[in-house]
Amino acid sequence: MTRAPERHALVVGVRPEKREEYLALHRAVWPGVEQKLRESNIRNYSIFVFGDILFAYYEYVGDDHDADLQRIADDPVSQEWWTLTDPCQVRIAEEREPGALWQHIDEVWHLE
Repeated sequence: MTRAPERHALVVGVRPEKREEYLALHRAVWPGVEQKLRESNIRNYSIFVFGDILFAYYEYVGDDHDADLQRIADDPVSQEWWTLTDPCQVRIAEEREPGALWQHIDEVWHLE
């Protein structure tokens, strides 16, 4: 029997003056960014936009979430991608993860 994936949700704001730039970047996400996410056990990843709010959801299927996130953070292609996307974002939630723009949010209900 396989373990159910971990569900993760995060939220961040998008700077109004950078909204279209951010959306354009995500219409053509770099293949290397997507590949590193897959290699790091990230599945079913979506980013939604509502006004100037971005909501992300993904499922994690690995055994060490922190190590896999570090693998992504150490990836030069992902780092370069973030030089384009990070300036488009602004923290809007309580800072649970120091220094992070995207902040994890709590799941309150799930229907299987």
